[in-house]
Amino acid sequence: MKPGKIALLHLAMVPGDIDRNKQVIVEAVKHAAAVGAQWIITPELAISGLQFAQVIGTDWIRPQPDAWMQEFCRLVKSLKRTVFLCCPERELHKLYNSVFVISPDGAIIGKHRKIHVASDSLSWSSPGDSLVPVHCDGIRVGMLICSDMYTANIAGTLQAKGAQLLISPASWGPGIHGPNGEWEARSKETGLPVIVCNRTGAERTLDFWKAPSLVLKKGERLLSHTSDRTAVLTFDWDFGTMLPLSTVYRASYIRG
Repeated sequence: MKPGKIALLHLAMVPGDIDRNKQVIVEAVKHAAAVGAQWIITPELAISGLQFAQVIGTDWIRPQPDAWMQEFCRLVKSLKRTVFLCCPERELHKLYNSVFVISPDGAIIGKHRKIHVASDSLSWSSPGDSLVPVHCDGIRVGMLICSDMYTANIAGTLQAKGAQLLISPASWGPGIHGPNGEWEARSKETGLPVIVCNRTGAERTLDFWKAPSLVLKKGERLLSHTSDRTAVLTFDWDFGTMLPLSTVYRASYIRG
């Protein structure tokens, strides 16, 4: 695959305001595509926000793809991009915190269900039980959602199964239970590049204003961004060497 552009949607989500969050995602995806991004990544629970359950409960969560997801897949097809979309999903009596991979032809080609879900904000979520890299444009991508980075086993399993790159949608800001070198450690242990799409904003008991979206390799932060508003962060990426060609993000600030 030739060098290309990747976009991280560093969003300020409103917990429980599903319609508003969906509108911001669509606007951000369209903007990312317009500036040439081939891969577009959303943060953890981009559709709902992290602490949505305390606001609107969980009855609204549907099996995927629901009607909106199908419409979104048609948008992705029209843009001919690869999108990593994070939202909750229902399967029978269980609920999951998931990221879906949508290919340029609008098909859902893979997903990952968050495994480490032991937190008050995620008491609604069942842990996932599958770890399989997804083939995206000829690249084997391993996915970890936020605190899936806590321990070495998940990243290590994905590496052992042939992952060439780790992508981690996150809602993980500084604080008592904030990140403490996990991203760097997983990158150093596996030798794989790690791309973290984090978020901004604040929720009932959590603050994400200083939460960074990152690109790491061999334990070092190569790109980092925090902001006090929604931003589309783009950077050039060499899919051959698995290294960024950009030294800084290009940030576009949009509504939200």
